[in-house]
Amino acid sequence: MKVRHTVRAVLLDDGHLVFLRRGWPGGSPYCTTVGGGVEPYDADLEAALRREVMEEIGATIGTATEFLTLTEPGEKVTVVQHYFRAEVLDVDPARRGGPELDDPDTGDFSPVRVALDASAVAALELQPPELADYLCEHAEAWGGGGRPLR
Repeated sequence: MKVRHTVRAVLLDDGHLVFLRRGWPGGSPYCTTVGGGVEPYDADLEAALRREVMEEIGATIGTATEFLTLTEPGEKVTVVQHYFRAEVLDVDPARRGGPELDDPDTGDFSPVRVALDASAVAALELQPPELADYLCEHAEAWGGGGRPLR
């Protein structure tokens, strides 16, 4: 069985959470985290996370702390998703890059900011549902600063 690792960022920016709104022609839009696959040239999970955040939204981030791991078993590939929380330090959409921007099959994706509270998270079509549930339970504690993530 092959195992593929992905890194996903729940980004905090001035009292808000930052996600990506995704959509395809004829499909229903939804929100997801910034992130993607860990590449062989990435030094570690955090290096992959920083690369993905820069590619997808043009942002640099502070300390990244892993808070959730979800495993999706498949017939041929098991995907292990590593979720990190990190503060946005700065963002410049002109720094976005990577294969997603030039590939029409990836659909539309743009950053969206929502309030750091459970009701705002619940109102999103946030995928995967396990992440949405986790954030609804913990989002307000994250806004308190200095409280543990786990």
